Amino acid sequence: MRFCPRCATPLAEGEFAGRVRLSCPDAACGFVFWDNPLPVLAGLVEYNGLVLLARNAAWTEKFYGLITGFMERDETPEEGVAREVKEELGLDTRAAHFIGVYPFQRKNEIIIAYHIVAEGEIALSEELAEFRLIAPEKLRPWDSGTGMAIRDWLAKRAT
Repeated sequence: MRFCPRCATPLAEGEFAGRVRLSCPDAACGFVFWDNPLPVLAGLVEYNGLVLLARNAAWTEKFYGLITGFMERDETPEEGVAREVKEELGLDTRAAHFIGVYPFQRKNEIIIAYHIVAEGEIALSEELAEFRLIAPEKLRPWDSGTGMAIRDWLAKRAT
């Protein structure tokens, strides 16, 4: 962001709330770009007892992940994750259980993860290239982002 979205004045650095942030130098405007993290919803989708991992069309061939998307205005996290599962996979959410909240600082996002029990026929959106169904005991979490949700879900299952 280079210009104030309110008055189009070039932004400048200034200290606000103990951090250097971009802000409008026009005192009459007062805009501060807080650059807060965006809420992202993640669904660990259980389908017929297996976990569905999907590959985004823009990702390398060996990388699969959970279903994710941005939360939209006027929806709860539960509604949003069900919407994403429907949009991305064509599946209906039968149940949604909260897993946890995880930082994803690389993209300035906060991930709100749910275990989704889904039903219906899988129909991938154009954003997804392919999917895999994996037995829960064969899942191997990764060290960041949605991998931490997988780790926590597996730990809850074991108890």
